[in-house]
Amino acid sequence: MTAAWITIAVLFVGTALSKAAGPLTTGGKPPSGRALRVTRLVAPAILAALVAYETLSNDGDGLVVDARLVGLGAAALAILARAPMIVTVLLAAAATALTRALI
Repeated sequence: MTAAWITIAVLFVGTALSKAAGPLTTGGKPPSGRALRVTRLVAPAILAALVAYETLSNDGDGLVVDARLVGLGAAALAILARAPMIVTVLLAAAATALTRALI
């Protein structure tokens, strides 16, 4: 088995155990309103961290500021303007491509 498949298997088992741990530890009681609100914030926080990491990293060489950051900024502005997702993606791609062409 390759390292990738071992990683996938470990992640699968970890995910299954963490999903099973919730009902087992709470005894079947529904979580409180505050716990639900905190839980709903976890996925967007992880997604934002992954986007920031992938945008500002360069193969383990620390932080790098390049055209990807301009594309991320364009996407953020499009989201703030409530543009449709396809428009947001196209604007981000165009801003990144234009920045790479100019630099």
